[in-house]
Amino acid sequence: MDFSAVFFDLDNTLYPYQPCNEAGKRTAWRRANDLGYELDRGAFEARYQEARREVKRELAGTASAHERFLYFKRLIEIHTGTHKSRHALELGEAYWDAYIDEMELFDGVVETFDAIGEAGLDIAIVSNLTTRIQLKKIQHLGIEGSIDLVVTSEEAGSEKPASIMFTLPLSQLDLRPSEVVMVGDSVTADIEGGNAVGLTTVLFNSDETELESRRHPDHHVDDFGDIAAVVAA
Repeated sequence: MDFSAVFFDLDNTLYPYQPCNEAGKRTAWRRANDLGYELDRGAFEARYQEARREVKRELAGTASAHERFLYFKRLIEIHTGTHKSRHALELGEAYWDAYIDEMELFDGVVETFDAIGEAGLDIAIVSNLTTRIQLKKIQHLGIEGSIDLVVTSEEAGSEKPASIMFTLPLSQLDLRPSEVVMVGDSVTADIEGGNAVGLTTVLFNSDETELESRRHPDHHVDDFGDIAAVVAA
């Protein structure tokens, strides 16, 4: 099959998410103590998770559901019973600075992007989260020159697996679903969403082994470099 483009998820698909998230939370906790909150690591994590659950419940399906500034704003409200906007801003900035500093591409990403580009295919990043943060990640990873399009759930108005997250980049690149491969780590967001629109799907870096038929990827790879072979098949 001849493809014209590859859509890639960003977080935990092009780089490992968990070390970055942990680095961000650890740095935010330290900053919170610098500001006088006197929370041990366990108490800070508990407050953070409580705040995260509340934000996600209220903003489910939107890019803002992932916004760490909102998590820290709510964390402070839960802990102190009042609003301290400067502190929420400082914790959010500390989190994202440490997170982004920790980011490193998975092995094989650069070579795979080069191979896809040399084959004449477009590369799009199709990602849930707010645009500013995702653009900062792309800049830090040094892959901007390989990417033809970036679409975030903030600009689409809904998150994957919503069809708009796939039809919007299809429209912008003037492509049919049969011409595109979707690569991601989330069975629900990337595979189910891509399958529903008619994209060829590739699951990478996922620990979900028991898949329902409607969430079954067309391909499942363990090595990022194997994606180039799928695209060229």
